Amino acid sequence: MPPEEAAPAQCPVQQIYANESRRVLATLIRLLGDFNLAEDALHDAFVAAAEQWPVEGIPNNPTAWLISTGRFKAINAIRRRARFDASLGKIAEELSRHDPGDFDVETIKDDDLRLVFICCHPALALEAQIALTLREVCGLTTEEIAKAFVTKPSTIAQRIVRAKSKIRTARVPYEIPSAGALPERLDGVLRVIYLLFNEGYEASFGPALTRVDLCAEAIRLGRLLTGLLPQPEVYGLLALMLFHHARRHARTASSGDLVLLGEQDRSRWDTAQIAEADALLGKALSHGKPGIYACQAAIAGLHTHAQDSASTDWQGVVAWYDALLELEPSPVIELNRASAIAMRDDANAGLRLMNAILERGDLTDYRFAHSARADMYRRLGRRAEARAAYETALALTNQESERRFLRTRIAELE
Repeated sequence: MPPEEAAPAQCPVQQIYANESRRVLATLIRLLGDFNLAEDALHDAFVAAAEQWPVEGIPNNPTAWLISTGRFKAINAIRRRARFDASLGKIAEELSRHDPGDFDVETIKDDDLRLVFICCHPALALEAQIALTLREVCGLTTEEIAKAFVTKPSTIAQRIVRAKSKIRTARVPYEIPSAGALPERLDGVLRVIYLLFNEGYEASFGPALTRVDLCAEAIRLGRLLTGLLPQPEVYGLLALMLFHHARRHARTASSGDLVLLGEQDRSRWDTAQIAEADALLGKALSHGKPGIYACQAAIAGLHTHAQDSASTDWQGVVAWYDALLELEPSPVIELNRASAIAMRDDANAGLRLMNAILERGDLTDYRFAHSARADMYRRLGRRAEARAAYETALALTNQESERRFLRTRIAELE
């Protein structure tokens, strides 16, 4: 097993929590109609599992057991509170009257996608949609979500609380919307899946560079979405994720240390995933002007099919970044374009662009901006400036394999 996929041994309840808690929560939200009630029910169900399973054994269908237990725990909790609020008694009776019976595996899987579409309801601001979905569906912490938004965890927490309240008061139905209503929610859904994959591919915290569980979940949701909405941008996003995920085994050395794209053993890349990504990219590019995900997938495709870094079509990469900037102006995209120009032209050209971005005040707290600039200084032999930039990146990095990589770069300069 590659280092990035290795994990410490877990007890059965912990393992099932890690693998199934998001799906259990999604189904409980559908059954109970309330985020906070479902979260309490999830907690109560796993507490019951930790107490009962060691004595009674693990049930044949642990996920269904957890859902049923959580549902009954929630109904009982509402009945207890009904002694002080008569209206809660009616809610408990309504919930208990509709017994869902057995839980089909495919229905439970579909609940994930239903929950994504609920969280991406147009009544919510786009940023609130994304923050809520990443927290409730994908299980990211507020700190991880804050990293994606480049903002404070407290700001994200407030957005999530307000979004839950709005869904509850608006009585948003727990269902995948009709075909006519899907497009207005698609942008939020695509962005959520994209950010989920990014957090998995470049983990914010912890010892492993990649969180394979998050990458796999994002790809699974992307596949579900292509079946529901076979549109160019949906194909583009899935292609983008597969191109990157195909390289996962080569991104770390046996020690777990980061290996940059230009130094990776390309024979370790997953050729089946690359072929699937190629086919999806073809579909994404065959319908008019490419969108933001198709453009990024095209860039990833150029990297993937080059024999090595030197033979990459850097002119093509820059051209795709130009197209991407027209669609979505962003300092992060500008930074990536600057790195491509450094490869196409020279390090000085890339450094000028990177310095301009950072001097504007953009990306001051973005670790990759400082490490990219440090690499330009290193290539130009400007050792003191390279060291300072690497140290700034190191101070902003909480990911252990990245920290080791940056320390190695600093040591090499000495």
